[in-house]
Amino acid sequence: MDLVLFYFLILGFAVLMYVLLDGFDLGVGILYPWFDQTGERDHLMRSISHVWDGNETWLVFGGVVLFAAFPAAYAGILSTFYLPIILMLFALIFRGVAFEYRFKADRSRPYWDFAFSAGSATAAFCQGLILGSIVQGVNANHIQLDSWYWLSPFAILTGFSVMAGYALLGASYLYMKSRGRIQQHAAHLARRLLLGVMVAMLIVSLWTVLSSDDIRERWFAGGNFLYLSPLPLLSALFAVLAWKGLSDTVHEIRPFWYVAGIFTLGFAGLVVSLFPYLIPNQLTIWDAAAPDTSLKFLVVGIAIFIPLILAYTLWGYRVFAGKVEDYQEGY
Repeated sequence: MDLVLFYFLILGFAVLMYVLLDGFDLGVGILYPWFDQTGERDHLMRSISHVWDGNETWLVFGGVVLFAAFPAAYAGILSTFYLPIILMLFALIFRGVAFEYRFKADRSRPYWDFAFSAGSATAAFCQGLILGSIVQGVNANHIQLDSWYWLSPFAILTGFSVMAGYALLGASYLYMKSRGRIQQHAAHLARRLLLGVMVAMLIVSLWTVLSSDDIRERWFAGGNFLYLSPLPLLSALFAVLAWKGLSDTVHEIRPFWYVAGIFTLGFAGLVVSLFPYLIPNQLTIWDAAAPDTSLKFLVVGIAIFIPLILAYTLWGYRVFAGKVEDYQEGY
C-alpha cells in the first residue's frame, strides 16, 4: 500500500475514534445544565470520570500523525485556525480542571459546574467551526485580507451541528449507563436531539453540494449517487432504529451504537466528498506528505502505539462496564 494513503487512513481512524469517544463525554458536559436535581450532576460526572482523559488520547495521537506525516497540512491548518484551536484547548483545560476541583469544592462548586459545561460546549463548537471552514475551503488570499475569514455562516452552522451531535452521543451514553429518572430524561433529550441532528446533517449536506461544484460532481456525476446512496440511506435507517431503541429498556446499549453508526457514515461521506484533499482545492495528501524516509521511520511508532492505545482503551471500558452506581464515594 502507498505509505501516504496508509497514514491518511490512520489519521482518519484517529479522528473518528476521537469524535466517537470524546464526543460522548463532551456531550455529557453539554447536557449538564439540563440535569439539575439533587445528585444528578454528580451522577453525570461519575459516568465519564474514568474515561474522559483516555478518550482525549486520540486527539493527541491524531495531532501527532498530522504533524509527522502531513507537515504542510499541519502548518496550514494550525496557522489558519490559530484562534479557534487555542480557544478549544483552553476550554478542554478548564473542563479537565473542573473534574478535580468540583469534587473538592463546596461554595465554589457552581463555578466549576459552569467551567465543565461551558468548556465542553466551547470545545465542541470550535471543532465544528474548524470542520466547517475546512469543508467550505480556505482561500489563502482571503485569509491575508481578513483574519476572520473562517468565521462564516456555514462554519457557524457546522459548529452548532457538532454540538448537537455530541449532545446526542452523550444522551445515548447516559441512557445506556443510567437508571430511573436520569435514564428517562436522557431518552427524552436524545429524541429531540436526534431530530435536530438529522435535520442539521441534511442542511449541511445540501449546502455543501450546492456551494461546491467539485463535491456536487463527486456525488452526482454519472452513476456515482447509486454507489454512494447507501451512506444517507443507512444513516436514516440508524436514526429510526435509535429512536425506537430509546424506548427499549432491555437493549439499552443499542441507541448508542446506532448513533455512533450515524457519525461513522457521516464521516465516510465527508471523506468521499473531500478525498484526496486535506485542505480542499489546495493541498492533497500527497502534496502535504512528509518525505518517504520519515514515513518509513514513523511506521515503528504507529505499530507500537495504536495496539497499546486500543488495548488500554478496551480494558478501561471493560473494567467500568455496566451501570453507574451513585452510592460510591467521589468519582
